[in-house]
Amino acid sequence: MMLLIKNARVYAPTSLGYKDILIANGKFAAIGDNLSFSLPDLQEIDAEGKIVLPGLIDQHIHVTGAGGKSGFASMTSEVTREELIATGTTTTVGLLGTDGTIRAIRALYGKVQALRQEGLSSYMFSGYYGVDSVTVTESIQSDMVFIEPVLGFKIAISDIRSSYPTTLELVRKLREVRTGGLLAQKKGIMHVHLGNLPSMMDPLFEIVNDYHFPIAHISPTHVGRTKDLFDQAIAFAKLGGIIDITTGASKYTDPHKSVLYALEQGVPIEKMTFSSDGHAGLTKLDAAGNDIGFKPAPIDQNLAEVVQLVKQGGIAISDAFTLITTNPAANLGISHKGQIAVGADADMCWFDEALELCDVFAMGKRVMEDRTILSH
Repeated sequence: MMLLIKNARVYAPTSLGYKDILIANGKFAAIGDNLSFSLPDLQEIDAEGKIVLPGLIDQHIHVTGAGGKSGFASMTSEVTREELIATGTTTTVGLLGTDGTIRAIRALYGKVQALRQEGLSSYMFSGYYGVDSVTVTESIQSDMVFIEPVLGFKIAISDIRSSYPTTLELVRKLREVRTGGLLAQKKGIMHVHLGNLPSMMDPLFEIVNDYHFPIAHISPTHVGRTKDLFDQAIAFAKLGGIIDITTGASKYTDPHKSVLYALEQGVPIEKMTFSSDGHAGLTKLDAAGNDIGFKPAPIDQNLAEVVQLVKQGGIAISDAFTLITTNPAANLGISHKGQIAVGADADMCWFDEALELCDVFAMGKRVMEDRTILSH
């Protein structure tokens, strides 16, 4: 089926003004003024009054659940298709956390494939917190080569729960992901969980400055955990790296305020991304600060924080939405995602003038209509 979208106010995320959009075979086939076609099975939809943006990307989300630090009963549930669509998220990157045992890497692969079968786009990272990277095949490199959804691997540093990898161990793993990426024509990144230990991002600077490894393959996340860590992340971004600010957990201030601060310090907005850490296990506290249980990290804060950037921070829509569209696409090396452009995957979010999400399209198929999620 082919779709012709008429009268759309398009942000690609760059503002294109009012355009018509033709979708064919799950791709954006044409974008222009007053498009008209005489084609069989062409469905026409009027988007008048709607702001149209690319489908949103969440590059750090626990699609198989996480948690478990308070025992088996504290493990969180899997993310559902409906949860993702409700937030405008059409592309996810699933990953493991502290636990690489109960949360098995092959179960993660299975969930990624399930989301794909449900009409969304999904990828994954091999590895977990530990230096003994868990993989689907026998190595990070072969995962990159033979497992199409694998875009890189995850590891933790500067965290009491990490395995305290040496800089040389990190460099050797980076070699695997980069070599595998070259063979498979993927960018390949090491996605680095950052904790709150005093070493902060020091090993990453050593990799770049002493080992001269290309910074584009290093993807630090949770950089907004503390103010000191974020100041160091700003220096990393000024070297050319892309820094990932968590919206659902691990934050010393509102994430949109971190972005505004970084912009004031001279960091280009294209060097920053948001991700949710959705369904990570969070400690639930009472008013006195006592531990009273656990809860899953929310997955809806990426969009909420971007909207705050626009409404409270005065950032243009075309700039603010890059944090969850083109920027993570560039970080991950998936240029066919995160933009409205001819040849890109036809993922779209439609908003009203108040930036309330109304409609979602994934791979050219409407999955939310007028705030109602449609069945698969």
